[in-house]
Amino acid sequence: MASSMILRSTLPRTFASATGRNSLRSVLQARAVSSATQYVPGGPILKGTVNDPTEFPPPSRTHGSYHWAFERLLAASLVPMTAAAFVTSGSPYPVLDGLLGLSLVMHSHIGFDSMIVDYVHKRKFPIIGPILTWTLRSATVGVLVGVYQFNTNDIGLTELIAKVWTA
Repeated sequence: MASSMILRSTLPRTFASATGRNSLRSVLQARAVSSATQYVPGGPILKGTVNDPTEFPPPSRTHGSYHWAFERLLAASLVPMTAAAFVTSGSPYPVLDGLLGLSLVMHSHIGFDSMIVDYVHKRKFPIIGPILTWTLRSATVGVLVGVYQFNTNDIGLTELIAKVWTA
């Protein structure tokens, strides 16, 4: 026990002495020369500290609360539009067909885009993330063209809902 006490008390004095500092300095210099990067006294210069607050981006209508409110408004508006399609079945309402088709496609696009952003983010998946994003965008454009063609050249969404409901 006495020998460990002596060892503990002599170690700090050894590193505090001039020879201890010189040997530590020579080790650091040898390490700096052997590595590919040069030793910078004081270390790398970083902007800010870990205690600095996060810089927030300025508010934008396409991100944040505006985007969230639009998603909720779109989802809530699908309920009365679908009910109106059931009530007005059998009579031609091209405006209702157009609004319902556009709202359904936008609602689906926003939902799938949220899944891609959450689970296949482009920082983590730099190749497949943008590919999936552009695939979703092109599929959305294709579906919009198909819904437009269906509403203008065929029976329309309200008639389709009525026929499926009575089938």
